[in-house]
Amino acid sequence: MAHDQHHESARAGSGMVATPHGLATEAGRAVLQEGGNAVEAALAAAATLAVVSPHLSQLGGDGVWLIRDPAGRVTCIDAAGPAGASVTASFYREREHDDIPACGPLAALTVPGQVGGWALAQEAAQAFGGRMPLRRLLESAIEHARAGLTVSPSLYRAGLATSVTFEAIPGFRAAFLAPDGKVPAVGSVQPCERLADTLGQLAGAGLDDFYRGDVGREIAADLERAGSPLTRADLRAYRAVTRRPLTVKLPEMELWSSPPPTQGLATLLILALFARSGVSRPDGVAHVHALVEATKRAFGVRDGLMSERDLLLHDPADAFTAEALAREAAAIDPKRAAPWSHRAMPGAAAWLGAADRSGVVVSYIQSNHGVFGAGLVLPATGVLMHNRGSAFSLDTRARNALAPGRRPFGTPAPGLARLPDGRVVAFGAAGGDGQPQTDAAVMSRYALFGMPLGEAIAAPRWRLGREGSADPFNLRVEGAFDGAIAEQLAAAGHDVEIVHEAFSDMMGPAGAVILHPGKAGLEGAHDRRSDGGACGV
Repeated sequence: MAHDQHHESARAGSGMVATPHGLATEAGRAVLQEGGNAVEAALAAAATLAVVSPHLSQLGGDGVWLIRDPAGRVTCIDAAGPAGASVTASFYREREHDDIPACGPLAALTVPGQVGGWALAQEAAQAFGGRMPLRRLLESAIEHARAGLTVSPSLYRAGLATSVTFEAIPGFRAAFLAPDGKVPAVGSVQPCERLADTLGQLAGAGLDDFYRGDVGREIAADLERAGSPLTRADLRAYRAVTRRPLTVKLPEMELWSSPPPTQGLATLLILALFARSGVSRPDGVAHVHALVEATKRAFGVRDGLMSERDLLLHDPADAFTAEALAREAAAIDPKRAAPWSHRAMPGAAAWLGAADRSGVVVSYIQSNHGVFGAGLVLPATGVLMHNRGSAFSLDTRARNALAPGRRPFGTPAPGLARLPDGRVVAFGAAGGDGQPQTDAAVMSRYALFGMPLGEAIAAPRWRLGREGSADPFNLRVEGAFDGAIAEQLAAAGHDVEIVHEAFSDMMGPAGAVILHPGKAGLEGAHDRRSDGGACGV
């Protein structure tokens, strides 16, 4: 498989940040330069991403954090909001919906938890000695919002793919389309003064204002006018929570990710099953086949554990017992593809990572769920609402059934790893079902086969699944993928489709930040499939 020998990672001595947009990366780097810690750098980068990459994450989305402290303890901040207290299946049935709409006001039915997660992350930053005021952490985001949204290549492509769907949704056209209704060209500037005002208000009044203050009042009033079932009481009641991450210890590495109802289990299970495959070199047909077949087994386990935690029938940790791993690994044929069909999970998200020399390491994903989320831009605040609630089922017998106060299944699942030599790796990707597949491709290349980090991220990738409901279930590979290996995969029974682009947005941008042991410093890289990069001090 063709590799990019020139895609080098960044190196630094004191701190490192990696994000999918250059302005967000610079916001994090500047905080590190001024003495901020890794969590503060991540917060500044995250706030900036919410301005400059609104198709992936905006203030009205959710977030999931993994934070490693200097002693090596890993904590998960779950910042994904629940369905409103009055949101029921009958609410949608009465409006003649058989499914929850994927966009528009009725798709905005779960509380956006992201800003609540920022508040918990700021508390963690302060516990590590961070002293940066909130106004400084939001400074870059506010400045970029005041200057207007400069259309990046990624945002332009997202607009082309979705503008017809969203143009009639309240607020979308004014926020993201040109006056003539067309998608603005790369480099053009879209005003976002209301978003700047909202960020400025949060900087002065505190992040809690998003839920229980003036910003929350304006959000609730606009949601009610638009027809969303979310209420001010739903916003007031919300708090992000700290949870214990999932973990698995393999001979090759120790891994952490987020628990259900996220899909963190899938990433860990794919890598745990692949580690038993006996594959000895990267990017040959055996490597790709083994990861794809491990993905099928992992998704089967994941889909049985995609419920809110109080509804789980089994402990997710049971998937990582020696007996369970042996059983799943034995079900994989090393030569033939197993049949597979599966409900596709959308994913528009932004992963970012940060680390500092004190030993704090952050892996974080914030998400709209779908590209541009619900498409609903609230006029008073400029907040773009996510559509994660569209993942619920209106079938009351379904595992993911809609109920008041329940959270739906969500794909964002950041990763952390500790290697036997002491390296700590924050890693992650965007892209729904593709996210754990990308994570496994990158981490198997880097951690198991010793490929340089930048090359491990840049190398051609694949995605098992489908994009839309009318698409076939197949194995899509990038145009830069080795054609001979694609032919061998097809001969093994995989339904292979080569996508047009050499390196496709479909695969989801990936990134990683590494804290090396001793005095070896820090390293970071982000994907050529995004507008971002890595930078340190």
